[in-house]
Amino acid sequence: MENQTYPHSDITGKVIGCAMEVHKTMKNGYQEVVYQRCMAIEMELCDISFKRELEIPLYYKKRSVGTRRVDFLVDECIMVELKAETELTPKDISQTLNYLEANNLEIALLINFGAKSLQFKRLINNKYEKFEMHD
Repeated sequence: MENQTYPHSDITGKVIGCAMEVHKTMKNGYQEVVYQRCMAIEMELCDISFKRELEIPLYYKKRSVGTRRVDFLVDECIMVELKAETELTPKDISQTLNYLEANNLEIALLINFGAKSLQFKRLINNKYEKFEMHD
């Protein structure tokens, strides 16, 4: 699953591997929260550092404007959004990209357990920049 064209490819590859294992075991048909719990267990088993349902700040022009809860924040730098829908939609992708930019994170994984086969997208924030946060 490693692809050097993506930032943090080694870690995102491991997370995708965890998602594949969860989907292989659980299949589709459950609510998102079930897959979230399974992912937490699988990532613990694979020794992946994460925080679950974390409130992270949203920024507008480098100023905090509120918070948003993410399903997982992996290694303090990768946002992981889970879905349990029949199909990923352009709206899901746009929404995740918007969250990625508003949270000023470099990369996100959008993972859908609801389809017959696991669906995932690596999304890159082209506007990502390291900066000092201001309240």
